[in-house]
Amino acid sequence: MKIIQPQREYTHSYYLTAARCNAQSELSVAKLAQQVIETATTHANNLGVGYERLIRDGYAWVLSRLTFEMARYPHMHEHYTLTTWIEGFNRHFSERNFVVASESGETLGHVRSVWVAIDIASRRPANLDGITNLADSISSRKCPITPQSKLHPVSSPSTTCRYIFDASDIDFNRHVNTVRYIELMTNSMPLQTYDSHYISRFEIAFSHEAHYGEEAAIKAAHTTDSTDPITVHTEISDSGKTFCIAKFLLKTR
Repeated sequence: MKIIQPQREYTHSYYLTAARCNAQSELSVAKLAQQVIETATTHANNLGVGYERLIRDGYAWVLSRLTFEMARYPHMHEHYTLTTWIEGFNRHFSERNFVVASESGETLGHVRSVWVAIDIASRRPANLDGITNLADSISSRKCPITPQSKLHPVSSPSTTCRYIFDASDIDFNRHVNTVRYIELMTNSMPLQTYDSHYISRFEIAFSHEAHYGEEAAIKAAHTTDSTDPITVHTEISDSGKTFCIAKFLLKTR
């Protein structure tokens, strides 16, 4: 019998159309997060540890932490790739890394992510001891960026706005999707700031699920525009429940 070795690294190719660009003709942080999720999902499925395998036990993967560090973002009409690999795992979560590269091989940035398996019925962490092939899928490849720092709630916000989650914010797990959280957080800075600065590092940690019809406060605190980089702390929460916390750095273009 032929033994098939696990594909420890997986590369997905992308082309940035005008429809996927932000106002600066680049890939946005939120769209990059979406493509990270797409690439991770395909690789997990290829390894036999994706949705179809976990759902047999009533489990599902949920993104817990995400950290980007980018030298630059793909430009409009540019071909680029995301390559992903598993750094490690235990009975409750998996650490997965990525490198973003141009068609010519230029490294544009790196991504670290942490995925938690949850029991769909109880919404509590699941036990992955039965998924034995995860151990054969770990890559020795290193990720050069610093792991996510400890993120703290925003105690003295510069701005606060309220938002009610609607139908377009909800994914198949029936909770608010990652992309919507990131869009709301990055909207805490004006368009003019993104014309002169780009997000060089973005960190987000998820704490609780938000659902359709829930109202939340989006809080942000940032250093003055005269500093470089500008540091922005953001939080989405309501009634003592924090949905997610993020921190990002804006460097001059």
